[in-house]
Amino acid sequence: MQLDRALDAYLRHVTIERGLAEHTLSAYRRDLGGYVAWLGEHGIDDTDAITAAIVAEFAAERAAAVPPPAASSLARLQSSVRGWHRFLAREGIAEADPSARLRPPRQPRRLPKALTIDQVERLLAAPSAEEPLGIRDRALLELLYATGARVSEAVSLDVDDLALGDVLRLRGKGSKERIVPVGSYARAAIDAYLTRVRPTLASTGRASAKLFLGARGAPLSRQSAWLIIRAAAEHAQITAEVSPHTLRHSFATHLLQGGADVRVVQELLGHASVATTQIYTHVSVDTLRDVYVTAHPRAR
Repeated sequence: MQLDRALDAYLRHVTIERGLAEHTLSAYRRDLGGYVAWLGEHGIDDTDAITAAIVAEFAAERAAAVPPPAASSLARLQSSVRGWHRFLAREGIAEADPSARLRPPRQPRRLPKALTIDQVERLLAAPSAEEPLGIRDRALLELLYATGARVSEAVSLDVDDLALGDVLRLRGKGSKERIVPVGSYARAAIDAYLTRVRPTLASTGRASAKLFLGARGAPLSRQSAWLIIRAAAEHAQITAEVSPHTLRHSFATHLLQGGADVRVVQELLGHASVATTQIYTHVSVDTLRDVYVTAHPRAR
């Protein structure tokens, strides 16, 4: 099969049958589009002409690029390539899977960066409680820290998702839903936003069911949410790096430090495997070690 037709078939498959999020689909299109273009440049226009040697050459060339790609980016690219070839072989579009022996690069194990509780409190208090957009921003930040939601999950929320009272319905990766509690501080901030700010924002644009709206009434984007987080960090004079995932990392770390069971945290975060959640336990162990070294008379 011609490469462009084979790629279209796979993208339809992951869109319809796997229900991936739009930004994940965009990553697939970008990665595989680059792969197909590379194959074309090497005179390959049919899926059966792709060999294991060709796949290995592509992977090696990408790994040797200047500047070198991050291990995570290279791993994602290779995962996209393997997924496509597995699909082609499974569907009988290609005779075999030439990527079967491709092994992803080893990624360095990095601990999530979490803020201290004091830093989180300063971050949450940074938006102005007197300005409409400040009230919205505080509601967003409080919700992120109270629920451990991904930024993409928060901006995808509808107002009706709050109808359950002190719990919230989140839609995670693969459109999987989970229910998480919402603390009193976050609920108060959200109520203030819904009562004092959102009706005005909604009146300036087209009707939208989304919970968080921009200044012109359109649904708040992930990029806008990131700018809100960064502005709050600057206002709070937090020198540590703050990313869109920082409050999620802090949520998990603080729960574990407070004695929460790792499987409960797994459920709250929406992780498919507890192994993903367990990386946060290392952060807590580091904290315990620091306390031990500081407090025990014979620790040093």
